[in-house]
Amino acid sequence: MAYMETVRSLRIAILVMTVILVVEPALGSFMVEKNSLTVITPKSLKGTYQSAIGNFGVPQYGGTLSGVIVYSTVNLKGCDKFPDDYFRSKPGAWPNFALIDRGDCYFSTKVWNAQQAGAAAVLVADDKHEDLITMDSPEEDPSASQYLQKISIPSALIEKKFGDSLKKALSDKEFISMKLDWRESLPHPDDRVEYEFWTNSNDECGPKCDAQVEFVRNFKGVAQILERGGYTQFTPHYITWYCPQAFIESKQCKSQCINNGRYCAPDPEKDFNKGYDGKQVVTENLRQLCVFKVANESNPRQPWKWWDYVTDFQIRCRMKDNRYGPECAEEVIKSLNIDVDKVRKCMGDPNADADNDLLKHEQEAQVGSGVRGDVTILPTLGINQRQYRGKLDKTAVLKAICSGYQETADPPVCLSDTVETNECVDNNGGCWERGSVTACKDTFRGRVCQCPLIDGVQFEGDGYTHCEAHGPERCKVDNGGCWEETRLGVHHSACHGHHHHHGCHCPWGFEGNASRVEGGCVDVDECSRKLKCQCPECKCTNTWGSYKCECSGDLLYFHQHDTCINQKGAQSETAGWVVSLIVLAGISVLGLGSYVVYKYRLRTYMDSEIRAIMAQYMPLDSQSEIQNHSRDDVI
Repeated sequence: MAYMETVRSLRIAILVMTVILVVEPALGSFMVEKNSLTVITPKSLKGTYQSAIGNFGVPQYGGTLSGVIVYSTVNLKGCDKFPDDYFRSKPGAWPNFALIDRGDCYFSTKVWNAQQAGAAAVLVADDKHEDLITMDSPEEDPSASQYLQKISIPSALIEKKFGDSLKKALSDKEFISMKLDWRESLPHPDDRVEYEFWTNSNDECGPKCDAQVEFVRNFKGVAQILERGGYTQFTPHYITWYCPQAFIESKQCKSQCINNGRYCAPDPEKDFNKGYDGKQVVTENLRQLCVFKVANESNPRQPWKWWDYVTDFQIRCRMKDNRYGPECAEEVIKSLNIDVDKVRKCMGDPNADADNDLLKHEQEAQVGSGVRGDVTILPTLGINQRQYRGKLDKTAVLKAICSGYQETADPPVCLSDTVETNECVDNNGGCWERGSVTACKDTFRGRVCQCPLIDGVQFEGDGYTHCEAHGPERCKVDNGGCWEETRLGVHHSACHGHHHHHGCHCPWGFEGNASRVEGGCVDVDECSRKLKCQCPECKCTNTWGSYKCECSGDLLYFHQHDTCINQKGAQSETAGWVVSLIVLAGISVLGLGSYVVYKYRLRTYMDSEIRAIMAQYMPLDSQSEIQNHSRDDVI
């Protein structure tokens, strides 16, 4: 355990070395996030390969993108502008993916140049044999800020060996088609997404700070909808560093750190003689953590108020307006009905030579664990324990979060037209359907064919070619898919929910396939088939679902025996039945009376026998009285 803590401390120490140099943190290793790339043609390259997602542009999280490879014969490394529309595909053709060599300029420059020439995506081929790395945006290039936020296509780094294979196939005039797949780039284990946002309260650190401020403002509404609905669990984080013991008394540490060098942030202007200090930034970071903690622990919980506070603070308490500080911050806190005293108590004393539990946890959380790498750059967004790659854009981030839900558990905001394409619109997604009932369920990553549950009635089947309603209430939904028809006010149905919990069955008087889609039930002609009303005096007329039988003369049709009988005979027979019933009733009454008399006599006999037996062993009260009277007479 001691060894592991030492290793952890060393990893944290490596993350903080740039603080002493007063440089915004940008170095360090972090987890390489990957997406799969599948070559469709040619056959010699067919298969799936790994690529590293670029940390700019817009990866299509939860989706796929198919296209063909185009390799420029000039400007191989993409450091110069390409001719107009060089990579643009013709109308109706597959999109073109630009294949560009690594080297000589920033990754983002290559992708930007290819995007301007019409490329739908960019693959950068590594120039040496090594493990995949993440293509990040340049921190030190001022010109990059002019185009970084404008990059809207996905990009990825591929291994040198694979890149060489692609180039050789292209030189042999092979047609290379492939599919980029981000559907499994983020885990999607259940119906809730857990995500974290590593940010900073500093608003004077240049384009990246501006991008953070804009993202928080734009994403606030969506974030609160997801959090209020229980669809997400959001946690804000703030990167802090500590000052090594040897430098605690230095001017740098005193101006950038609180709690005696334990928690530090870079100077906003990188000038110790003017403006705000790093210790003011780390103090505000702590305040924002406490706002989240107090709101999250309130009754009822209101963790989404962090978005309100940060947004309002960025508007009302800017550094360039000289409003950045505790006075303005507490005005914002009060306006949101958050307990200021609880926030102060949570923050503790920044001047104390002691640990702060919240900030200590933040330092420990910076070190990666499991599949999540170290947090070394700002901003960093983590979704389901994976680091998000791409620009900090409302729609792009929402798509990434939506890709983190288990299939069919997507919240409504993830199924809007601006976020995804409803695959059930086109040919019902290839799923089963009958009338308004369909097995196609749209999801963010595609669609699933799943027999539905409608008004408490569960349909069962494979979802693709067959679904059937089950249960006693199944006839309430589309008549269970069974045949039904009404003629002249008479209604017949092949659905019998309370007698048959599944399947369709033609009613009496009908035959055929009881399913609506396969013809339905047809009337049985009992007359022509000589099934009923066949006696010599009978006249049979077929009706829909039944028949009518009439007898000639004064004869009466006797349905039970399918015959015609004389009406007088029928009356005599009826009278005979009445007499028989009367006789049977009389016999029943006589029998019941005899049974009552028998039971009474049997009980009387049993009582006398019991008294006789008891008299042999003990005198009865009446006998004792007789003996006493005899003795009195003698005296």
